Amino acid sequence: MPLIMAICVVAGILIGTFYANHFSGNRLSIINFSSNKLNNLLHVVDDQYVDTVDINELVENAMPKILSELDPHSVYISAKNVQAANDELKGSFSGVGIEFNIRQDTLRVLNVIANGPAERAGVIAGDKIVSVNDTLFVGKSVNNEEAMHRLKGPKDTKVKLGILRYGETKMRQITVTRGDIPQKSVSVTYMLDETTGYIKIKNFGENTYPEMLIALAKLSQEDFTNLVIDLRGNTGGYLASAVQIANELLPKGCLIVYTQGRKSPRQEYRSDGRGSYQQIPLVVLIDEVSASASEILAGAIQDNDRGIIIGRRSYGKGLVQQPIAFNDGSMIRLTIARYYTPAGRCIQKPYTHGGGKDYEEDLIYRYEHGEYFSQDSIKHTGPEYHTAIGRTVYGGGGITPDYFVPEDTTDVTSYYKEASMSGLIMQFAYSYTDENRGKLKSMTTMKEMNSYLKKQNLVEAFAAYAERNGLRRRNLMINKSHRLIERYIHSRIIYNILDEQAWMEYLNREDPAITKTLEVFKEGKAFPKKPETQKKNGKA
Repeated sequence: MPLIMAICVVAGILIGTFYANHFSGNRLSIINFSSNKLNNLLHVVDDQYVDTVDINELVENAMPKILSELDPHSVYISAKNVQAANDELKGSFSGVGIEFNIRQDTLRVLNVIANGPAERAGVIAGDKIVSVNDTLFVGKSVNNEEAMHRLKGPKDTKVKLGILRYGETKMRQITVTRGDIPQKSVSVTYMLDETTGYIKIKNFGENTYPEMLIALAKLSQEDFTNLVIDLRGNTGGYLASAVQIANELLPKGCLIVYTQGRKSPRQEYRSDGRGSYQQIPLVVLIDEVSASASEILAGAIQDNDRGIIIGRRSYGKGLVQQPIAFNDGSMIRLTIARYYTPAGRCIQKPYTHGGGKDYEEDLIYRYEHGEYFSQDSIKHTGPEYHTAIGRTVYGGGGITPDYFVPEDTTDVTSYYKEASMSGLIMQFAYSYTDENRGKLKSMTTMKEMNSYLKKQNLVEAFAAYAERNGLRRRNLMINKSHRLIERYIHSRIIYNILDEQAWMEYLNREDPAITKTLEVFKEGKAFPKKPETQKKNGKA
């Protein structure tokens, strides 16, 4: 008995010492207490609540709310949505290879990926998909999420589509074998003029850097001497891709970005001097949607005085998220650090813990306060910083461009706003495309198609269509907005028949930001100048 008691005492001392050493000086005991409280709450609800409760669903609903109390970008992604969340930034996904929209509760094929599974099986643009795997797929159940769920799937699996084709009354049955569908993040590459190459980056994914190198090689074959990188509408993506592209443009030793957080030591990313385009005149285009990795690239170019930023103030997302997976396949993206530009500014716009609504409505607030239309309306909430040559830049709310380009509202009327926001212009363009697909398919270039469309008086045709669909005709407003309505209609028809490249070529012809860009290159202003120091009066 004395021996057993001695062993118990020694074991107790060892166990107590272990826990004292392991948990002293940190917050784990507090966290454990709080988590126990949550577990206890769930147990009490499950055991004693008046009605039957799905505890798993309760937890799923609570997770986003807990993370929303931290910051606007820490998020929970359920297991069923993880694949879709990751697909966007990967170089490909497995599916049938179509681009679609939903109109009148029916899924309609806008475009078919060239040499993709759907095209090989015989699906063409303009087809209506009315059943999937012998199950009717029309009506209120048709939405983007459900369509993605039914059409995507593992590679080499089959999906049977019921197709209604324009001019036919009998439904076709087409079986498509799913395959890998490439997703390009560098979506447009062409020459704006004889010397200026243009590249549009939609997001920063796994393959953005190699796609960028291919685009630059293509422009090199056309002897470009100026470069435009369009980041408008680019909400970001992988930090590594932005750093790789910045490295291609910056001289050796330039700081590109650094990250730092409470538990994340400062980590710097610098250029290695092996980039092939360190001296080319450069303009980067941004707008209020450009965020995260877009702001990292724009900030690196601006703070190192490597090029000119044109457009409107960017979104202001400067928080670093780390993905953390759970055993059930769900995951969280938890903010662990902040991004800082080379000048030391954090571009994250202000936010309050749990104040998600105000944060989400920031772009609306900017619009209502005139920031999209006047540079003087930009409110800088952060301190001043200085670039390598001493130019003043601001932190605390996105990247402010070197040249501001306001949103063009010259010809906007209430009629145009209603026509565009209601989707009527999109619907008209699709209907016109469908009805004239045979003729339009014979045209292979944007210029040829636009020349043809200009002779068709489509604004008048649209006004009649819109009136039949509930939008009262307003002749004075239609005349004032004629250019905008025509531009919108033509652009969508060109997109429906040709591709995104032709669409962007058309839109860029009258784009004020592109006009300003070409002006900057022509005047030799693509390299920032050191600000002149003010002379001080004095006595000798």
